[in-house]
Formats: sequence, C-alpha cells, structure tokens
Amino acid sequence: MASSPKVKRTTKPRDGAQNLLRSQKDAYARLLNQHQNGKFRSYLQELAKQQVEESMSTSVSRSVNVVSRRKKGNSESSYSVDSLSSQQSRQMADASICLYTDKTSYQVTCTEDQGIMELHKATAPKKVPSKLQHKRNEKDIKMSSNLVGSEEGDSQQLSCSCGEEQAKNKSKKKRLKGNLAKKDEAECGPEVDLIIAGKSPNKNIKSPQTQASKESLPQNNKDKGTKGGRGSRKQLFEQYMCTEDVSAGLERGELLKGVLRINPKKYMEAFVPSPDGSADIFLDGIAARNRALNGDVVVVKVLPPEQWKAVSGDINERTLANQMVPKAPDVIVEAHYNEDDEVIGKMKNVSLHDKALVTTQSVIHGSAFNISGSSSERAMQRTGKVVFIFEQKHSRAASGFLKFLPNKNFAMFSPVDHRIPRVNLPLADCPADFVSRPGDYENTLFICRITHWPADNNFAEGRLAKTLGQAGEIEPETEGIMTEYDVDFSEFSEEVLNCLPQDLPWSIPAHELSRRRDLRKECVFTIDPATARDLDDALSCKQLSDGNFEVGVHIADVSYFVEEGSVLDQIAGKRATSVYLVQKVIPMLPRLLCEELCSLNPLTDRLTFSVIWKLSPEGKILSEWFGRTVICSCIKMSYDHAQSMIEAPDKHFSAEELPPCSPNHRIHEIQEAILDLHNIAKQLRAQRFEGGALQLNQLKLSFTLDKESSMPQGCYVYQYQDSNKLVEEFMLLANMAAAHQIYRTFPELAILRRHPPPQSKMVDDLQEFCDQMGLDIDFNSSGGLHRSLNENLGKDEYAAARREVLTHMCSRAMQMASYFCTGALKDENSFHHYALNVPLYTHFTSPIRRYVDVIVHRLLAASLNCGPPLSLSIEEVHKLASHCNDRKTASKRVQELSSELFFAVFVKECGPLDSEAMVVGVLDQSFDVLVLRYGVQKRIYCNSLEGLKAVHFRKVGKRPEMTLVWEQGDPSKESTQQEISIFTLLDVQLKADGAPMKYSAVLKRPSAFVEDILYSPVKSSPLV
Repeated sequence: MASSPKVKRTTKPRDGAQNLLRSQKDAYARLLNQHQNGKFRSYLQELAKQQVEESMSTSVSRSVNVVSRRKKGNSESSYSVDSLSSQQSRQMADASICLYTDKTSYQVTCTEDQGIMELHKATAPKKVPSKLQHKRNEKDIKMSSNLVGSEEGDSQQLSCSCGEEQAKNKSKKKRLKGNLAKKDEAECGPEVDLIIAGKSPNKNIKSPQTQASKESLPQNNKDKGTKGGRGSRKQLFEQYMCTEDVSAGLERGELLKGVLRINPKKYMEAFVPSPDGSADIFLDGIAARNRALNGDVVVVKVLPPEQWKAVSGDINERTLANQMVPKAPDVIVEAHYNEDDEVIGKMKNVSLHDKALVTTQSVIHGSAFNISGSSSERAMQRTGKVVFIFEQKHSRAASGFLKFLPNKNFAMFSPVDHRIPRVNLPLADCPADFVSRPGDYENTLFICRITHWPADNNFAEGRLAKTLGQAGEIEPETEGIMTEYDVDFSEFSEEVLNCLPQDLPWSIPAHELSRRRDLRKECVFTIDPATARDLDDALSCKQLSDGNFEVGVHIADVSYFVEEGSVLDQIAGKRATSVYLVQKVIPMLPRLLCEELCSLNPLTDRLTFSVIWKLSPEGKILSEWFGRTVICSCIKMSYDHAQSMIEAPDKHFSAEELPPCSPNHRIHEIQEAILDLHNIAKQLRAQRFEGGALQLNQLKLSFTLDKESSMPQGCYVYQYQDSNKLVEEFMLLANMAAAHQIYRTFPELAILRRHPPPQSKMVDDLQEFCDQMGLDIDFNSSGGLHRSLNENLGKDEYAAARREVLTHMCSRAMQMASYFCTGALKDENSFHHYALNVPLYTHFTSPIRRYVDVIVHRLLAASLNCGPPLSLSIEEVHKLASHCNDRKTASKRVQELSSELFFAVFVKECGPLDSEAMVVGVLDQSFDVLVLRYGVQKRIYCNSLEGLKAVHFRKVGKRPEMTLVWEQGDPSKESTQQEISIFTLLDVQLKADGAPMKYSAVLKRPSAFVEDILYSPVKSSPLV
C-alpha cells in the first residue's frame, strides 16, 4: 500500500494551557532546528506511538468491552469497530489509540516549512523499539493516520542517535505529561469509549475501521482540506481514476464493471459479479468500495492474488447465505438481492504461499470456489476495490434518525439502512427546537439526502429533506421506503393533467371508431384480483363452426392517450412502472387514465389493442391477427369467480353469485367461454413445459386490511389457482406474438426481454450439493429442472414445502431477466429467454402499469401502419430499456419491503405466532428457516436460544449439519440433542422485537425428539 500523504493537524489548544503550549512549542522548535532529518522525524513517530500505546492500555481494554456490548445488541451505527474487515481488525488497537490521541492530544503537528513539531501529553518509552517492533509499526503508520507528518521515505530503522535524543528529552516529556494528564482525562475521558466504538458524534473524528484518525477541517472545507486550516487531512478513500484510464482498463480487461451489492446485514462486505460467470469479486471493507452505494454501477480493479481471501466454506453455503431473491409472481424470478453472508465473515487473509492452511481448509470443508486448477487456490476468492463509479444508481436518500452533538454546529444523521454512511448535516436543517429538546425526536424518522462524501471522511455530508413521523407507524415507514428507492409518489402536475381529455365524461370520437375493428358485441370479459382498479387486459373466446376457437387478448390502448414526447409521456417514462404496495398503488399514469379512461371497466366502450388467434382445441395456432379495436366488457370477474366456474363446470350460476353482467350476454355463455379458455390453456401450458420452460413460483404473502385504519387484520399465503394459470397462458402467448411482430418489422429498434441462462459454476456446485443430499435434480436444462422440482420430491404433505426450499436454492443461480434494444445487442442468440425457453419475448399486456408496454404498442402500431413511426434512436431505446430495468427492480424491492413492513406490524399486533418451519440453510452458528404458515424466511441465531448448552456444526461432503444440545431442567436427566439439516421440520415462534418493525423467529425446544421429514420418492429409502 502506498504511504500516506503528509498530514497536518490543527487543534485549537484550550485557554488554560496556552502559556505552557507556547513555551513547549519554542522548546521543540529549537530542538528541531538542530535535528531536521528523516531519522529524527521517524524516531519521533515511533516515540509518540509507543508512548500512547502504553498510556492507553486500559482504554483499549474498555474499547473491547464496548465492542462486545455493541455486538450483543442491535447497533444502529453504520460503520463501527465491530464491523471491521478481516484485514483491518489486526490493527484495531493501534487505530483506536490513534483516535484517542487525536481526542486527548492538544496538538500533534509537523510542518515541513517551519520545522516545528508540537508533541503534547507524551512520556519517553522505557526502551528503544526493536527492529521487529519498528517494522510492524512502520506498516501501521502507512495504513493509519500519521501522528506526525513525514516525508515519504522518512520511516527508517532507528539509529543510535535516536536513543541519545530519547534520553535527552525524557525528563521534559514526563513533566509535560504530569501537567496535562488530569485536565485531558477530565475533559476528554467520557467520550473515549464512544469514539473507539465508532460512535463518535464528532465529524472531526474518524471511525477506526479506516485505520485513520484525523482532526477535521472546518465544516465548510471539502475533500482537499487545505482551506482555512494549517494542514491537510489524509485521504481515507482513493481518488477515482480518470475516464480515459477507466476506458482503457476496461478495454484491456484490467478492470471490471458491474453492479455493487452490499450485504444488508454485514455492511463491511460487498460483491461485484464477475463478467465470466465465476465467483463474485469480494470487496472487503468500506475503503474497498470507495464511497459507492448499493446498486451503483462501479468499475473494479482485482487485487493481487496474495490479497485474495480464503473461504472457509463452499459455494452452497455462500449461495444460501449471500443472496436474497424477491418473491416474484412472474414466470421467472426477475431480480435477486443479497442477504446475509455468514461464510464470508469467516474469511482469513491467507497468502497463496501458505499452502498448509489452504490445504487444511480444503480437507475440512471440501472444495470451494475453484477459480483455477491449483489446489492451493481452490478455496480462494478474488478481492477487489472500486476505482470509479460508472453510474450512481442509488438515490443517495435514506430514512433514519437525528443525533444531537453537543457544542457542534451540525447534527449527525444515522440511517436505518446500515449500508449507507452516517451523514453530517447543518443544524439549520433540523427542527427549531431540536437543540433544546433533542430527546423529543429520538423516535422520529427523517429523510436525508447525501450531497457529498469527502475522500478524507468516513461520514458523508447531506441535507435534511423531510420529517416523516414516528418510527414504527406504517405511513412514515412506507414513505421512507419509497423515498430511499426513488419512487415518485408526488401528485401529477397541472401540466401533466392538461394532457388528458378535458371534456368529461369522455366518449370515443366517431372518427376513431371508424379506424378500428368493432368488437363491442363480442363476449369480452376481464379476470383480475378482486381489488384491482386498473384493468388493462380482457379475454374473449367463441367456438367456430369448424370446431376451432377464436380467442382474443384485448389490451388497453394507452398509447392513444399518451402522445409520444408529451409531458405526460415524459413523466410516465420517468416513473416507468406502477408500484404496488400492500395498502395502495403508486400509479405510473394519472388515475383518470389508470382507473377510468384506459381501464377496461365493464359495460363501457373502451379502446384496445388486440391480438386474435384461430386455435385448435389442442392449442395449435392456425392464424393470427393484430390490430386496434374497440370493446365493451360484459363483466368484471375476479380470479375466485373464474375458479368457481372451473371447479364446478356443470353448475348454473345465478346473477347474485357474480358481479353485474351485461344483459346482452348470458351467464352461461360467459361460463362456457371460461371453460373453453381453461381447456386450451392447459394444452398450451403442457406444450410449454414439454418444450423446456421453467417456472419458479415462490410463496407470496397477502393481507386482509381494516377498511378504516388500513392496519393488517390477517395474512395468508396467496394461492395460485387454475384461473391464474388461464390468464397467464394467454398473456404469455400475446407477449410472444408481439415480440415476433415488432422484431420482424423493426430489427434494430425492437425492445424485447431476455433471460440469460444461470451461472454455470453455481449450477455445478448446486448439482453436486443435491447429489450428496440424495436429490435427483436435473440442472442440464430449464425443462429438466422444472420436471425435477415437480416430480422428484415426493407426494406427502410436505412435498410442497420441500419444493419451495429447492426453488429458493435454485433461484440463487438464476440471472435477472431484463429489457434490451435489439439494435444494441447484436448476437441474436443472446435474445433467448431461458425460463420460457423461447427465442423472442417482450411485454405487451400491461401498458397501464409498465412503460415498456407503451413503447411496444407504438412499435406495433407503426408495424401495422395504424400509428406513426417511433421517433427514438437505437441509443435512446437502449437507455430507455436500462432505465425500465432499474425501475422494475426498485419497484419489486419496494413491494417486498411493504409486505415485510405489514407482516412485522401483524406480528406485533397479533403475535406471538406459532408455525411449522423447514430448514433452508445451515451455517456454523445459525440456520435459515422457511415459516410454512406465512411463507416468510427468517434466520435463527444459536446464541439467542435460551437453554441451549452447545452447538456442534459439521460438514458431510457439501451437506452442512448441526447438532443442538439442550439443557434439561432436571440435572439428573441427560441433555436433549436436536439434529438440524436442510429440510428438517421444526416448530418456531415469531415474536416482535424491541426495535420498530422488527421481529424474530425463535426455535421451540424439542420435547423429546425432532422430526425429520426427508423421504425419497421410494419411501423405504431416506434421502439423508
């Protein structure tokens, strides 16, 4: 590591010590005039460091106690000592001492031009440091803040003259220490533990995880730190590379680009995916990610092999622990997020030459990331550092709490999300009575926006944007979530609303009717969730005289109302998607369009874009027609209504059992159409999966809400029924048809959706893991995987739970589906959608809630000569696709957090909740469970279990196992042992924690034994 730049500290001395400081300054000035050489400066560095080490031995002990207490509790500190990286932790004590010196030393300054060193509160060491001590200290000095500024190369081995100088000044320094010690201890002592624990309220004090301590410059000074002060502060973060060097490095393959993912529970750990699909690149510590935030597109430089990390675990542990996949109701898990990675926390700094340690780990834990063929590298993971932020995807906004700092002209903002740094912000932004009554705001949520993050400060700078309300309440928490993920929930402006029809009630103009195919007399109906208001798709089906069927999918013609380039179009493109929260929807378009003019409400004429097929009873497409139409839906049905018809095909439904229906169509006619669609959908579905499609359905939690308060009254796992599958099959068919139509006409401008195959290395490791578990899972193709998950997991009552656990594991290896412009991706093979196993796919069926669908509608209209050509270039469509990907990912995450928020409230109001749970992952001191009754996943930490006597973790091949030893109330009885492995069935209890919106899962003690439900398809042979 390069040596640190010269550091000059300026700390204004207290008035009581002014004369003493001046006299000592003169004494040291005379001394330095006689000894202006590198060796003497090096000696002074060593002297100061050793003196402080001796004087701080008790304080370091206190810091360790503080760290222990912080680990035990739920710390709100984003960057603290207990989270130091493995490489940094070895120097924790030295860094803590440096911090203490900054706080208790009145002044430690070395200026080259004046040759003056002021050294306060110091005593002479008992002996000259040995060569080994000096070598270690020299390395520490380079990595931490220098106690004195020295020129590069000044740190050398101490010469004999250093010993002479030491004896010469010993008595003087002792007298100085005696005069100042009491005052320093009285004034600075109470803050020492706080500083060492990384909770310093002072912007001028740096957290110890950077191995640096600096006195801050005045508040108005920024990165360079030379204005308004006598010295410059050491940079804690590297300067970013220039764009020219970044471009050249990427082109040569020396640098890599990817999306930064920060572990939400271990924020010192971050990852960037490797472009070649191999193991992720690990970024160890905050300095390594260089002020980038979660989701940013960063450029990374891989560190030399000797700085790689030894992984004491394997790919399966990491797969289970490091990522979190959202519960996507789509055909494929559309995005994945990172969860806790306990394995990476056990990494060690191991040289590749240290073959003994690497070999030992390989024997104990089995193979890990096989980056190269060398056995010594078998368990090594590449590490890297951020050298450039290519694109700031993170909003730089966060919800959190204000901390009052006495005698400071700024306050500290502590984010709820620990992946975001703490922020110093002006007191002027805070509430008027915050300074006089800070306790009144301890439980108040605020929104802060980061405006700047200096290279020489652990803390960012920002401005307070808004006061949300009390933490733990649904609306303030929801607003905080939306703000953090940059969801625009503001009201639409008058300028936007002026783009809508002004003459209400609106009716279709006669000239527009003449341009469209009139389907208003056809039996067209909608099937949606019971609470849906934005009805953007409808179906029709009638049997033809030749025995075939005419089936239509009719989609709201949003592009008719949203003119390209208008203000309305711009705001819709910016929002890109509607966001569905538990209690409300944040619409992409004004509600007049979403719920009225575009929504296919029953008994109302509506403009649509339709695709109509002639299908055989077996689902074979005989013909296809695209065009603009007008319809009049005869009934608005829910999924439950349609399901009841499917389950009771011979039943005659009365008008009272269904929503209002058009008098022009009998209920029996509607029921026949739904049954015909159901039969065709079953054929289409079977053909899809026979053709190699994959569906990974994950459990989705739904809530019943109080109509007045919107508080959760109950919750349940959403059931995916045949009526859902019916609608899904025809929407998929319409999307595929639209993709072929627009790509055939506009091969350079089409916006499609691709899904790359899973990462091969992760699939190989997961295959090996399943083999050792005795699970017959075929990972060779998407179709083989789908068949395995649905056929090879038994037929007992827990087969669905096992399938959910395996789906969760398989989702880890999946890559994200994404939109793209065909002109920007030249290789047509890369257009393929892995999960659907189709060459071309897009989104056409939801233009009310997805902006991509609006673009597809415009392309379709242009391809059919019933609309103007798209005015966007290839580059513009490419940027639009990228933006829609970002917003879709953010929307999914917000929806998940909304569901988690409501479930936490439900647990608090209605808990504790008891349920069976199935183990989905086992780590050395914890295990993850799927709570079967509610479909949520939680981690259970062994050290939180009351009555637990011991934990024994082991690996059998790649299969992790754990034995829990429980104490007995009767000492005469033997301890109870409980075996934990993947698929083990447990009894758990969910209960609220003390912190707002937090709940935990607690394992119930076994009464006599634990039931293991692993059975193979051949019942006589257990899987484990």
